[in-house]
Amino acid sequence: MNWDQVEGKWDQLKGKVKEKWGELTDDDLTQIKGKRDQLAGKIQERYGYTKERAEDELKAWESNNRW
Repeated sequence: MNWDQVEGKWDQLKGKVKEKWGELTDDDLTQIKGKRDQLAGKIQERYGYTKERAEDELKAWESNNRW
């Protein structure tokens, strides 16, 4: 997945992110602005995951969502 493309289409992709990680707020998604590291950090924070688990979930989501 090309995160430059994700950043460019972030407003369109926020819904897909929210489907997967519903505990992320609209404010979280607005602040993230498509930045991968910030998304991983928010997933870790909201779900109480380790950094490794947040990264694993994000990688799985990336491989299931090709743009």
